Amino acid sequence: MAELKERQGKSGTGRWMRVLLVVSLAVNLAVVGVVAGWALRHGGHHGHHPSRLDMAGGPLTRALSDEDRREIGRRMRVVWRETRADRADLGASFDALVGDLRAVPFDPDRVAERMREQREGFAARFEMGQEVLIAHLAAMSDADRAAYADRLEARIKDYRARRSGKDRD
Repeated sequence: MAELKERQGKSGTGRWMRVLLVVSLAVNLAVVGVVAGWALRHGGHHGHHPSRLDMAGGPLTRALSDEDRREIGRRMRVVWRETRADRADLGASFDALVGDLRAVPFDPDRVAERMREQREGFAARFEMGQEVLIAHLAAMSDADRAAYADRLEARIKDYRARRSGKDRD
């Protein structure tokens, strides 16, 4: 009987110790996640990580002033919230694609269809971004739009110069 109580006491202590270790691990992972998220968002090239708008619009968005880029990003989020389908649709689509890739037998037509659907969704978002950008450009003064054109031209020249240098390597 004493042996049974001793085992129960040890397993009770062991159970609490396991719970404590799991909680400690969860807190540590949360801290690492916050730090990694901050580093990805604010780190990178000279402390600046390009926004998704910069990566999607290339030189057209990079030639905008920071203020204009922020305004267009805000407007895109508003339009997206007003017009988008359920946010879970994209996640569900990727989950379904993973399932389609693992299916036996593999159905390449089904995978192609799923990818086509995703591509159409991305194209619709890209088109929405262009519409917001055009509306923003239309609202600019002639002088601001000319300054934008100058910055765009400079970005394109820089890009071409970098490309011509890479082609020679």
